[in-house]
Amino acid sequence: MRDFLFLGNMIITSQHFKQPPKKIISLVPSQTELLSWFGLEKEVIGITKFCVHPKEWFTTKTRVGGTKSINIDLIKKLQPDLIIANKEENVKEQIEELANEFNVWVTDVNNLEDALLMIKDVGELTHKKDEAETLTTAIKNEFSQLATTNYKLQTAYLIWQNPYMTVGGDTFINDMMKHCGLHNVFENKPRYPQITLDELHITNCQLILLSSEPYPFKQKHVDELLQQLPGKKIILADGEMFSWYGSRLLQAPAYFKNLLESLNG
Repeated sequence: MRDFLFLGNMIITSQHFKQPPKKIISLVPSQTELLSWFGLEKEVIGITKFCVHPKEWFTTKTRVGGTKSINIDLIKKLQPDLIIANKEENVKEQIEELANEFNVWVTDVNNLEDALLMIKDVGELTHKKDEAETLTTAIKNEFSQLATTNYKLQTAYLIWQNPYMTVGGDTFINDMMKHCGLHNVFENKPRYPQITLDELHITNCQLILLSSEPYPFKQKHVDELLQQLPGKKIILADGEMFSWYGSRLLQAPAYFKNLLESLNG
C-alpha cells in the first residue's frame, strides 16, 4: 500500500520512508518554513505561492499554485516522492487525486499539542528526527514561560472583512489565543464564522485583533472600526504568530508576551 496519511474518510497508513525522500513538495506555508528549519534545501522542490518563508525559497523554488488551487499537472511533471499537505488548508478532492499517484502526508493541526506531534511526524518522514526533537523541546520551553493563566482579556480575532469573519473555538488560532491569555468571545462558534459589527458591538469584548492574514488588515481598517465601535481597543496582529504551526512557534511566545505588555502599558 502507498505510504500516505489522509485524515478524514480515507484509509490511514503510518509507514514511514525507509530512505529519506529526495523530492518534496509542500502545500502549506507554515510547514514549508518547518522544512527549511530542518535544513531540507535540496530536497524541497515545490512550494505554494503563499509560502513566503524563507524568502530565498520563494524566489528559487517551483511554485505549484495556491493552497486551494494546486496545479496538479505541474506537480505530476515534478514527480515528487513526498507531498506534505494539511486537512484544513488544502482541498480534499485535489489531495485525493494526488494521493492516487504520490505519497501524500496530510496533517491536521488544531492546537499546540497537534503542532508538536506534526513536527515530530514530519521529522520522522524526512529523517530529521533529532532536529524535530530539538525543535519541539525548544517550543515547549518557550511556551512554558508564558505566565498568562490569570489574564483573560475578552477578545475577538478577525481574519476577514466584507463579510467580517472571526475564529471559533475549534481552531488553532483559538488555542494560541488561550496561550496568549486572551479569551475568544466567539469560542462557542465553529471554525470561521461570519459576524456583523452589531455582534461585535454587543459582545463584552475589550479587544479586537485584526490579523495580517489571510485578509491583510492595515491601520486604515483599525481607524475605520474605531469610529464604528467606540470603546473597543482595536489593534493589528501578526497572523503568522497566531496561525503558523511549524518552526514559527519558536517566536510566538515572545510575540505574545510583548503584545500583553503593550496592552498593560
